[in-house]
Amino acid sequence: MPSTKKDYYEILGVPRNATQEEIKKAYRRLARKYHPDINKSPEAREKFKEINEAYQVLSDPEKRRLYDMYGHAAFEGTQSQEQQQTTYTTGIPDLEEILKDFFDFGFDTIFERATRGRRERRRPVKGDDIYRTVEVSLEEAFEGVTVSVPVEREVECSSCGGAGYERGKERRCPTCGGTGQVVQRQFIITISQTCPTCRGAGVLRDPCRVCGGRGTVRSKEEIKVRIPPGVDTGSKLVVEGKGHAGRFGGPPGNLYIQVKVRPHRIFERKGEDLYVDVSVTFPEAVLGTEVEVPTLSGKKVKVKVPPGTKHGDLIEVKGEGMPRLRGSGRGSLFVRVNIDVPKVGLLEKVMGDGRKIESLLRELQEVLPKPERLKVR
Repeated sequence: MPSTKKDYYEILGVPRNATQEEIKKAYRRLARKYHPDINKSPEAREKFKEINEAYQVLSDPEKRRLYDMYGHAAFEGTQSQEQQQTTYTTGIPDLEEILKDFFDFGFDTIFERATRGRRERRRPVKGDDIYRTVEVSLEEAFEGVTVSVPVEREVECSSCGGAGYERGKERRCPTCGGTGQVVQRQFIITISQTCPTCRGAGVLRDPCRVCGGRGTVRSKEEIKVRIPPGVDTGSKLVVEGKGHAGRFGGPPGNLYIQVKVRPHRIFERKGEDLYVDVSVTFPEAVLGTEVEVPTLSGKKVKVKVPPGTKHGDLIEVKGEGMPRLRGSGRGSLFVRVNIDVPKVGLLEKVMGDGRKIESLLRELQEVLPKPERLKVR
């Protein structure tokens, strides 16, 4: 089914070639207008959710590239039986956090910022992404399929909650007295440096006995991914939040799936169209005939071969190709006609008199018009 979602570029009111700076400006302008903290109308909340969803995709270069190629279908693989995280955050971000992202400050006082700057600042770090290749048959690419992808990834340590140390056992640093800074005075000059013992944290912590201080542990998982109908070799899907765990409260990375479609023994694929080779006899090519050809949907269709068909001619059957990733409908099935020309020796075995057959063919050659040996392009 085609997606009913509104185009992300239309939501933000920017062209498809907009720069990241233009996308940020559009998001900031719309956030000031529709954020529920500012706009109290009932429609503003849902409107801002739509705006936030569009920004989270278009502000991420990889997600934007996938969206430009495949539209909303690029993210259909993010849903599984385990109700994995979606491609975007459905909640309402705090207005102060939005301003922090754009201006690198919120509403803190200068004193709070100066005090916080003396301590060790562990900025959230997003987890690494994971990349996997999944092979599917042409039939699976036609129908769509749910596959199980084995992944070994770093997940948050359940013992320390990702902190990397045992909670509740912090001790004030004896070197700096908890300030995170050591002060040296030489004559009238005072030099303040980060404490070498606690590295600016102000406290000493014991590493977690489970993860050894990393904050993450290794885990093996089988992740269900929905491959939508119409994918082709090179198509990419993203499963949000199924990469390696982030650090210091950062979000996890993503799992990127690259699809590879195996060759088919009957059908040849070119984009959204399929090609099948059908052989006819020379009299059938001259007089015309009707042949039955298979389709990927399982049914067989009858195709008329018109009189005078040449070797290699294509007959189009609309709507029997591959499903379109973007939009509705399917491509075409092209029947490529091959004229089966028997050898005289074979005719002799079938008819019993090879000389008579050869004589008839020579007579036919005399009355037929001479073909163009070279075609001018």
